[in-house]
Amino acid sequence: MRRLTAASAVLLALAVAAALAGCGRERETFEKAPVVLISIDTLRSDHLPAYGYRAVETPALDALRRDAILFERAYSHVPLTLPSHASLFTGLLPPEHGVRDNGGYPFDAAAHPYLPRLFKEAGYATAAFVSSFVLHKDTGLGAGFDVYDQGLPGVEARAELVERPGMATVGAAIDWLHARPAEGAPPFFLFVHLYEPHTPYAPPEPFASRYRARPYDGEIAAADAAVGSLLAALRERQDYDRALIVLLSDHGEGLGDHGEDGHGIFLYREALQVPLLLKLPGGGRAGTTVAAPAQLADIAPTLLALTGRKVPAAMHGASLLALGPARRIYSETAYPRLHLGWSELASLIEDRFHYIHGPAPELFDVVADPGQTRNVLEAERRVYGTLRQALEAIPRELAPPGAVDAETARKLAALGYAGRGSLASGRLADPRTQRDVLRDLQHAKALVAGERWSEASELLERLVVRKPDLLDGWFFLATCREHLARPEETLAAYRRALELAGGAPEYAFYVARQLYRMGRFEEARQHAELMLTGDPENRDAHEMLAAVALGRGDLDTALAEWRRARRGSPAFLRDLGQALAARGRTAEAVEVLGGGAQAEELLGLAELRQGRAQQARVHLERALALDPRLAGSWTALGVALYDLEGPEAALTAWRRALALDGAQFDALLNVGLVSARAGRRDEAREALRRFVATAPPARYGPDIAKAQRLLREIGG
Repeated sequence: MRRLTAASAVLLALAVAAALAGCGRERETFEKAPVVLISIDTLRSDHLPAYGYRAVETPALDALRRDAILFERAYSHVPLTLPSHASLFTGLLPPEHGVRDNGGYPFDAAAHPYLPRLFKEAGYATAAFVSSFVLHKDTGLGAGFDVYDQGLPGVEARAELVERPGMATVGAAIDWLHARPAEGAPPFFLFVHLYEPHTPYAPPEPFASRYRARPYDGEIAAADAAVGSLLAALRERQDYDRALIVLLSDHGEGLGDHGEDGHGIFLYREALQVPLLLKLPGGGRAGTTVAAPAQLADIAPTLLALTGRKVPAAMHGASLLALGPARRIYSETAYPRLHLGWSELASLIEDRFHYIHGPAPELFDVVADPGQTRNVLEAERRVYGTLRQALEAIPRELAPPGAVDAETARKLAALGYAGRGSLASGRLADPRTQRDVLRDLQHAKALVAGERWSEASELLERLVVRKPDLLDGWFFLATCREHLARPEETLAAYRRALELAGGAPEYAFYVARQLYRMGRFEEARQHAELMLTGDPENRDAHEMLAAVALGRGDLDTALAEWRRARRGSPAFLRDLGQALAARGRTAEAVEVLGGGAQAEELLGLAELRQGRAQQARVHLERALALDPRLAGSWTALGVALYDLEGPEAALTAWRRALALDGAQFDALLNVGLVSARAGRRDEAREALRRFVATAPPARYGPDIAKAQRLLREIGG
């Protein structure tokens, strides 16, 4: 990616040295101050009381505003979570740090001035607590953080985290704060990311009831409560007053303005203008307001300067304490081109004018027309020409997106984003001429988020007929058909998405997975091997090849491919582990299952199925030593003990199983049968009656009939 030229950099922002020069107060530093950066995802500034909105209550943010400097006009550089946070942490614009979308553009922290790393090198303890998979550690953002908490560790987080509640994220951050020594500890840099009020708007109580008609505002209220808990913890630790605290959002939300419900497509103010509060240690400048325009790229150089750190020359942001009016703020979105086959958009904001560049350019006077309803381009030709020329001087080449693994693509889809897009070329439509298509796509995604698969499928089927090259449309249609159990149609939709994505490996994986589920193992294997052509280490491909081999009973190949993939679904690991154990390959089974109580339980079950009671007993007793609450292990151990020691030992184990879980139907039936044989008719009748009344007939039909016959024999 080409760097910005010196001329274009001057156009975009004041030079850092000039911005930091000025009166002594502006140059004041707080070298030992804790630094807390709070990012509330998707928060429009004009939906906060601090910015004049009156339809939601935010007591925590209001209190912080009284202690802080409020920036009236702060802007994001891109209305997408990952690239916006990359700008936030680097002081660079998206064309410079290279992150242009939520997937397909990994961030290289080592190649850029990265705020967490710079604080770590300065001796700070650094910790991040995030609420969305979009910011998972493997994006590259984890570099420089001592702790990067994403809900669950490592691979588990990538497999499970989509969005966690803000209160849970803040709770983890508070635990980290409380674990720090009260005295003698180094200063800290704490980053907390809340995903409320991102879609789907589903605030917890009491906010769901309080804001039933305005769920977006309800999520803002929930985020405010989470922020309040964090600030209270800082006060409790006596960190609040001496801390540098920044609160902001990464971008806004359309909410239907200009035809966009969400974000990522357009560059109007509702998507770009964000709240920004800066609290200085000791209450400096508390309650004041700055009217000069600010940008998210200003945050990193400001925090470095205020803590006495050297500001890297590569950062283009300015000090928030010395902003001037003479600046141009750049924003962009490549999402329309990458995912919808439309043109990308870019914009410049200068003073009162906002220029949006695309096939159908627009110019707005945001002072006279804050809602951006009147295009003044024809009346302001000189302003238009100047801003267009300045924007065209900025290097904005868009590289093709890189590979996105299938798990990442699936998690992004759950958040309303398709995975990696494709770099559309040729004459591309302006997104603003496609509002009817966007409306239907947004509606379909909302139906998908609500798991209304049939309605979403019908809408998407009509949409892809009208727009057969709409990658997102085909991908979400395939997802709907998959949930509706329409395998052939699911396969056809994934094949079309694969074609539109130019053979991208993650889409090839979806085709291979669908073929595998349909029992077409050879075709699934062929697609997986195609994924390896350009990337021999593709873990998705090796994972699929392992599953295909296991389906065919080829344990050697399944094990080898699993080792190359270094991961597998819980069901695959269970099945492979059990199959290996059944063949007597215990060491390999333990390797696959990873040890632990449940692994020992599975090994015990495998030995039991082979009639090896003693070996089963060893594994099951190990499982129960690790976790005595495993009711299934007690049930299985009873079976082994019946062969090894007789009825009394078996009955003891089965009773333990039932005490832990009354739905252990095998244990319940065995207690009835064995007690009847031992002449314990009362215990037998009680167990058999419970079994007949509660066991699911679909699974235990013949056993229920057997129990009923025995009850008649013993007078039940």
